[in-house]
Parts: sequence; structure tokens; C-alpha cells
Amino acid sequence: MRTKQELSTAIRERRRAALVVNAHSRRGRRLYDTVHARLRAAGFALLGAYPVDRPGELDRVLAEAADLGPDLLVTGGGDGTVGAAARLLAHRDIAMGLLPLGTTNNFARTVGVPLDLDAAIAVLTGGKVIDVDLGLIGGTRFTNHVGIGLSADIMQAAPPGLKRVVGRLAYPLTGLGLLARHRPLAVTVRAEGREHTFTTHQVYVANGGFHAGRPITADATADDRLLVAYPVGGPTRRGLLRETARNAAAGHRRTLGEEPFLAVRQLWLDTDRPARIEVDGEPYGQTPVRIGLDPNALRLMARADSPDH
Repeated sequence: MRTKQELSTAIRERRRAALVVNAHSRRGRRLYDTVHARLRAAGFALLGAYPVDRPGELDRVLAEAADLGPDLLVTGGGDGTVGAAARLLAHRDIAMGLLPLGTTNNFARTVGVPLDLDAAIAVLTGGKVIDVDLGLIGGTRFTNHVGIGLSADIMQAAPPGLKRVVGRLAYPLTGLGLLARHRPLAVTVRAEGREHTFTTHQVYVANGGFHAGRPITADATADDRLLVAYPVGGPTRRGLLRETARNAAAGHRRTLGEEPFLAVRQLWLDTDRPARIEVDGEPYGQTPVRIGLDPNALRLMARADSPDH
């Protein structure tokens, strides 16, 4: 296993990379040829390049690309695609290169990768390798968040065509339709010897610093050895809508020390009835569940001035 500095040098000098783009992501299909051409123009020797049209083939194609032995596996897509790549690359001597081509791009925002394509490619050529934490739910690693309650129902119900047309607005539009018949959950969180109970339509456990394209707090990162658990509103639908709007408007001004955030290394979460779970925007299962951390599990190319703990 090379050091991060050695891997950074290898990427800059050898430019040995493989490319996997989720062509089902919002911009993936449209930009695949452009991404391929610009990586070649930037001097990368692409050992393999794969547009993935069928979501069920993503894991297999990522594994095939990694088996080619690149120093850098460039992954283009949204948070679900990034999460799949992160699970594959955890604790491996390959860095992930991130091209945010999805709807909300929460993980890219968290680690400071620009959303502009040219600027993101510039990070691959002029950045450095850092390592960041991954979350653990059961035995599954995740990059950004676990959603329990309404968000998991929305993820299953949001039409793919609507996401391609209106982007991240597809989720609140779908949510408004589901909210009228959604019942609140009684939630119990056990962590660090304490028990926390509350009633809500929605609870998140985040590893990163963004959700729905907005900051969760000003000081949450993917490299701080902390998970952030928080409900969104209380038992009423009006409270959920009010807190969703507040979070979107004021997340950049809030800190982990404020209510309702609970910052811990691991937790056990249960609900009064089995509730759906989504992990980085993908269906996972149902409560109860244990969620923890895998510190410094993922190596990725980040800006040259990125902090690295």
C-alpha cells in the first residue's frame, strides 16, 4: 500500500486511470464523450472507459475497471454511483477521482470537488490524494448519509424521468405527494451510553456535510470521525416542512453543538414500526439498524489545498 504522497505522485506522473460513468445519471449520458475526450486531452492514459447504461451492471463494471490496475478510478455520476465506487475502493491502493454528474452531488460538495466539469478535471490533474471516513450501516459502507422515514419512501417513489427533467426538485415534488398520508415515527437512538427518543417523519444520519445539495452544518465533514444524527421536525407535517425549509436556509450557519444534532462515532437506531432506509439515495432495508464509521477508509483526489486529517 503506497502512501498518499506516493499515490499522488504516481497519478501526476503516470496518469494511469480508468473511467466509469453512470449514463443513467442526470448528465452522465450527455457528457460521457466530453468527459472521455477531456481526460485524454489532460494526458490521462485510460486503461478502460465504460458508460454504464444499466444500473444493475454498475458494481460489476466498477470491479472490472479496478482490476485493470489504475492509480486513479474516475467515477462520473451522482451520490449512488459514488457510493458504489467508494465501497469497492475502500482500503485499496487506488484513488477515486470524482466527476459530479448527478442530481444533488452531496459527497462532491462535502469534499470540495467543484461541480463544474472542467474544474473537477483540473482537480484530477493538479490535486492531491487525501483519505476520508466512510459510514458503516450493517456491513455496508456509505459516503454521505442514511435516511430513515419519508426520504426512503421518496427515493423509491421518485420517477427517474422526473429526476432527469427537473433535477433535485424531483424529490420535494414527490415528497409533497407522499406527505399527506405519511405517519410519523417514534424513534429511539442509543449512543455513547445514552438514549434519545423523539417523534418525527424523518431522521438522517450523515457522514458528510451536505444533504439535498445544502449544508447540514458549517462544521460537518467527511473527515472528522463523526456521524451526525438528526430528526427533521417533530410529529406534525407542518413541522417537517418548516424544519426542511429552515435547514435549507440556515445549514451554513449552524454547528454540531446545536439542537437537534447528535454527533457520535456509532449508534443504534430503532423505530416503533419497521421503517424504510435509504443509503446515499439507494434503498437499503428497514429499521432497526446499527450505524458506525470506517475512519480514513477511502482515498480520493481532492483540491491541492484540501485539509487531510
